[in-house]
Amino acid sequence: MKTRRLGKTGYEVSEIGLGCWQLGEAFGPVNDQTAEEILAAADAAGVTFWDTADVYGGGQSERRIGAHQKPAGVKIATKLGRSGELFPDKYTKEGIRESLAGSAERLGAASLDLAQLHCVPTAVLRDGAIFGWMDELRAEGLVRHWGASVETIEEGLICLDQPGCSTLQIIFNLLRQDAAKELLPKAAEKDVGIIVRLPLASGLLSGKFDKETRFDANDHRNFNRDGQAFSVGETFSGIPFERGVELVAELKGLSPEAMPMSQFALRWILDHPQVSTVIAGVSKPEQLADNVAASEQKSLFPALMGKLSEWYEKDVKPEIRGGV
Repeated sequence: MKTRRLGKTGYEVSEIGLGCWQLGEAFGPVNDQTAEEILAAADAAGVTFWDTADVYGGGQSERRIGAHQKPAGVKIATKLGRSGELFPDKYTKEGIRESLAGSAERLGAASLDLAQLHCVPTAVLRDGAIFGWMDELRAEGLVRHWGASVETIEEGLICLDQPGCSTLQIIFNLLRQDAAKELLPKAAEKDVGIIVRLPLASGLLSGKFDKETRFDANDHRNFNRDGQAFSVGETFSGIPFERGVELVAELKGLSPEAMPMSQFALRWILDHPQVSTVIAGVSKPEQLADNVAASEQKSLFPALMGKLSEWYEKDVKPEIRGGV
């Protein structure tokens, strides 16, 4: 597994990381045995960056990671700020400390490798007090580094102006390309590591769905398809599902011959040098091998990258809901 530097944290992490939302059963049932098999497969594949959050399954994802015997070198990133104790307007330094302490206990860690503000409201970011609290909690040793997971370019740019911000987690994929213009270059200038989530647009970019595909009742791709539960941008990158299936069919005609659709999508992200790691979730351990293989694929030709950018601006961007 190839590694990249995660910004000013100095951590060397795998290019392909592991998203652990599914360990909290956001995509349907995942039992303890399957969860353990997924984490063991990540170990075997050299996936050394795992991303979770306190609200994934009400702490279930963190507890499962904490119970797993991790090899040395694995870095665990968690997130805070979406629990009812804090969201949307009850943020205090003490409340954040309690949230982080709970995550540390579930993860079995004396100090968190990386704590990320979890899509907190734009107004809270603009106020700025929350950044000072994170700096203070880092100085106390509760966290080694802090960053932010954001929903829009505007929010990302606010965070990049904070000297203490070490990482930025963003939605970035073939169906959501805007970060490449301003945000990625600024992150590189500030030495802020970029963590990419939703690299396959909630599975759309795997190329395995059609318009008749149905999802489990507890799967966010069912209950949040139109933003009923949280930001619509977090499900299918804000693209209406049926239109997303059509767009992916168009992409298949542009992808290199013999490169699987999911690896094509991941390779496109990795061809942006400012990206530190791509967190792809899996519901089955065997899916990890396909994700990891993208790290070994050859870079896409510049002409193809340009064509994909033009296609996005013309055919995709007008379809996005929830802001970019």
